[in-house]
Amino acid sequence: MEFPGPVVDAEWVRRALEEPGSNLVLADARWYPDRPRRAGYLEGHIPGAVYVDVDEDLAAPVPPDRRGGRHPLPTPQAFAGAMSRLGIGDDTPVVAYDDAGGSTAARLWWMLWALGHPVAMLDGGLHAWPGPREAGEGRIPPRAVFTSRPWPREAMVDAEQIERLRTEPGTALVDVRTAERFRGEREPIDPVAGHIPGARNVPWVDHLDSWTGCFRSAEELRLRYAEAGVGDATAVIAQCGSGVTACIALVALEVAGLPAGRLYVGSWSDWISDPSRAVAVGEI
Repeated sequence: MEFPGPVVDAEWVRRALEEPGSNLVLADARWYPDRPRRAGYLEGHIPGAVYVDVDEDLAAPVPPDRRGGRHPLPTPQAFAGAMSRLGIGDDTPVVAYDDAGGSTAARLWWMLWALGHPVAMLDGGLHAWPGPREAGEGRIPPRAVFTSRPWPREAMVDAEQIERLRTEPGTALVDVRTAERFRGEREPIDPVAGHIPGARNVPWVDHLDSWTGCFRSAEELRLRYAEAGVGDATAVIAQCGSGVTACIALVALEVAGLPAGRLYVGSWSDWISDPSRAVAVGEI
């Protein structure tokens, strides 16, 4: 099975599931900061979808010194084990979704995409699915074989690289947090408010159509990034609070036909774990 692009619509998914011998896996990657993470999945999910836990399956435990941020990458072995348990094998195509515009499902998309695995996002997420929905625990899929592979270093950066690259011409550090958090006016999660000096703010919701919740067109995305100083030759590094929502920007770059970006996995929560690092507030 080949995906037509980084995102697919609900009708494409429906047809793909009906194909004889289809092995497409739907991955529900919803996450909530204020209630049990599986709550939404249990209330109703796309029939046959498996639940992917952002904290348990797509991240490693946070170290005591907080270095690496709130959602450090799991080891390749741990990620392979999670995918295998969920019935995702080496050649299993995956469509990821959530109920928040892709802001958490994009993390799964990026992790699989970085490894060269066939994956797409459901454009518009659960809200775009016409039904039916299935409540309660989903099926237990047969265990698959997902081979452990190292995380490709060229797909990501760390704090030391950010320190070197954040003001380098031709490189754009894109912070997708809300404008209020970027400016340091409001910080509901992390202990320090503000942003990395030199970063440019492209809030994650700007990547989506406000009416449909789907990704904006390639032309609209290219225009939005041009406004942020990102062009065809710009090397983009995406970041957010903990390296989850930032992945929506990496999907959007693919939709827009711009060069592939890299992820600062630790993002703001890793940056501020070292009090010697500079912090900016305001628009710039």
